[in-house]
Order: sequence, then structure tokens, then C-alpha cells
Amino acid sequence: MVGAPEECDCPNCAGAQPTPEQIGDLLPQSVDIDAMQDPMEVEIAASMLLAIGAALGDDFDRALQDLFVPTFEAQATPAARAMLAGIASVADGEVRRAGAEAARRLADAGVDAPPWLAELDAPVTVEECIRFADPAGETFLLAGRFQRAGRCHVVAVTLDDCDCGAAGQILLIDADRWGEAREALLSDLHAGGVDVTEEKLRPADFRRAVEDALNARADHDRSDPEALDELVDEDGPGYRVLALLLRSRIRTLPVARRRRGHYLQDGELDVASISALLDLLASGRRGGAVPAQRRPTNLPAKRKKSDGPAPIYQIKVSLRGARPPIWRRIEVPADVTLARLHELIQVAFGWNDSHLHVFETPYGSFGRPDADLGHRAASRVTLEQVARAVGDKLRYTYDFGDNWEHDILVEKALDRDASVTYPRCVGGRRAAPPEDCGGVWGYAELVEILADPTHPEHQDRLDWLDLDGPTGFDPARFDAKAVTAALQRPR
Repeated sequence: MVGAPEECDCPNCAGAQPTPEQIGDLLPQSVDIDAMQDPMEVEIAASMLLAIGAALGDDFDRALQDLFVPTFEAQATPAARAMLAGIASVADGEVRRAGAEAARRLADAGVDAPPWLAELDAPVTVEECIRFADPAGETFLLAGRFQRAGRCHVVAVTLDDCDCGAAGQILLIDADRWGEAREALLSDLHAGGVDVTEEKLRPADFRRAVEDALNARADHDRSDPEALDELVDEDGPGYRVLALLLRSRIRTLPVARRRRGHYLQDGELDVASISALLDLLASGRRGGAVPAQRRPTNLPAKRKKSDGPAPIYQIKVSLRGARPPIWRRIEVPADVTLARLHELIQVAFGWNDSHLHVFETPYGSFGRPDADLGHRAASRVTLEQVARAVGDKLRYTYDFGDNWEHDILVEKALDRDASVTYPRCVGGRRAAPPEDCGGVWGYAELVEILADPTHPEHQDRLDWLDLDGPTGFDPARFDAKAVTAALQRPR
């Protein structure tokens, strides 16, 4: 048994809050107004602050709103106004609004600011989105040329398709130097025998591809504490700082809408689908249900009539990565087939069954039979064959593009109650995301946009969901009785 962790007595863990003086000390180190010539410099300073805070825990956003922003505003200096404007430009959600409002109040109060700071209020537009890939479709680099108030810059991100399509390095390049950097990249790849093609992407497709790469890297970094130290390197801002800046850029781009029923685009797998599919195939190597080398080889036999009726399994199905949590607690006969369980999960979460799916179990992968993917038929195996006892877990993934991953836990094995009709839902939390909204990250952004009538994409998202107003979708809504009725509806 692992011993209890030692208690940490640092101010953060002990509940102590930083003093205004400590917060104020961040400004001289972060913002040197006299030395700055470009608003992107203050964005990088703000990204540095946000990156440091993200490493401290989930409560940092609240600390930004309740402590840092008010302290900066109280200083009423040009440096404080610049830092608040930088936070508003780089952050999102409530932090973004708090920074913007505080910066606006300082401006109204007559606090000076350099002329270039006004450029942060100008819209960011994308002039070109490029993907560099080999003939087999392996993506090496994604690059976007952005423009704001007449200043242009290129943000490029390298990808590692052998590592789930995760982002490797982020490059911030002056537009004037992009041509030279591009030629050097192509020359190096060609010299290594790689035949690279250059393809222009739609802004929406570029956004989806970049988000998938950043999200894959974030998933990996969470399991690798050493990766969280990348704030500064010898060349300047490190990966984590530039990742925040890049996310602020792609938030200005339209959101990709996938066609329903498959994940093909123009006859080929799109970049996001390739990344998500590779992530799925690699999940066993990164610690899926059971590593391949330890998987039992023999699937237990199905229940026979002579064994009597199967017990009722109470299972909890949780959407991985959802914050706040989204889950359903369902009671089903233990001998339900995985194909039928797939149908029940689709109903319980409001999915439309318009994409591929797979169950990852200790005995292999089950879904639509596919020899290339190693998926066996889900219709030929039952839940109790792959989850033999209370405490056993499975992984269920739906839509290899958006990559909705669900953890399935067998919580209880119950005797059948003759007065109860199964299956039924006995608990849960929050509404499930709409189909094709971009995975858990895209859904979080959707919720934020729907809650902000001033957001430039607010009406577009309402139209996409066929809603007359934001009250038409309540992310906190959950009704166990309604889910039960849907589960028991004849099909």
C-alpha cells in the first residue's frame, strides 16, 4: 500500500493568499514599458503569468480575478494597464472579461499607456494557413500567418504523428523572416529524403488541427511532471507560454463543422481525424485498459442458461476530461452485449450514433469488426465477459475525430428486482455535449460562447444548434427519469 503523501506547508497548500505587494512584484519583472515596441511583448508577459499560474492548480483562474487583476488595477500605472490589457488579449472566459474591464477603467481614469497598446483592441485576422505533410499524410508542421493593426507574424507548430499527433515545438516568426524560415525547413526535410508537400487549409480546419495537436500535448504533459517546466528556454519563451499565445490566435478562427456519419473529408482523413485515430490506436501503449503484453488471451465463456439469470450491474459511465464532470449511472443486465451497451450509452448521453466507436477491455478491443484496427465484433461479447467483478473498468470511445472517451466502472452487482424494468438510469450529472462540437475542449469553449452574448461567435453557435436563444441549451441540465424513459423506449 502506498503511504499517505506528506502534507505540504507552502502558502498555496496551506491556504495562504499572496499579498498585494507580492503580486505587485510581478509587474516590474514582466512589463518594462520603456523597452517594449510591440503589443505582442506584453501578450507574452501575460502568457508567462498565466502559464506559471496554470502549474499551481485549478484555482488560479479565481485568484486572477479576485487577487491579481484588482491588485494590478489598484496600482494604476502604465505597466499595470498594459499587463491587464495583455491578460485580456491572451486569456479567455471570465479572466478575459475581468482583465478587459479593469484595463478599460484605468484608461477612463486617465492612466497613460504607450501608443501601441491600442493595437490589442484591433481584431486578429488570418491571412494564410498552411500544412506541411508527406505523401502518406504525415503532418510535420502547421503554420498560420496572422495580422493585427498592420503587424504580421507567423505562428508555427511542429507535430509528431508517432506520438499521437502531439505538438512538439511552437515557433513565433516575424512575417518578414517567414519566407526564409520556410525555405530552410523544406530544404532540411528534402535533404533528409522526405518528400514534403505544402497544402493550404481552411481557417476552420487549421484551428481543428492545431487544437488537436495542443490538446494531445497537454494530455501527455499532465502525466509527465518534468514537461511542466517549459516556461523559458535559451531562445526565449518556452512551449507552455507560446501555447497560450497560439490558443489566443486560433480562438479568432471559425470552428470546423464535421459532416455527420463519418470522419472523411474530400475523400481523405482530415488532419484532426488522423491525430485522434492515432491517439486511439496508441492508447494501449500509453496505458489503456490493460497493456497489450499483459492482456489475458482467452475471453471468458458466455453465461449459459443453466447458470441462471445474470445479475444487474450498476455501472457509472463518465466522460473523460469533462470539467465539471459529466456522467451517467445506469443499471443493466450483466449479460448485455457490448453492441447493446453502445446503444444504451448513446441514448444516455444524447449521442446520435453517427460515428465509429470502440470498447477497450482487458480482453481486447470491440466495436464494428475491423481487422486493420484490431476491433472484434461488439455484438458477440457481453459486458460480464469483459468486466467480471465489481471494480472492473472499461474504456468506451465514440467518434474518433472528437474523441469522446468514457470510463465505465462496474460499481455494484445487484439481485434483480421483479418490480423494476431494466435498463434504467439512477443518477447522473450535467447535459452531454452536442455532437461534432470539437471534443471536451471544443465543448468548454461552446459553453463559454453561449453564455456570452457579446462574443463575436455567439449567434453563429446558436444558429448551429438551431436555438432561438442561449437558454435553449442548459449545460447543467440532467433528468434521470427522462433518460430512463429514453432507455426503455422500444426500438
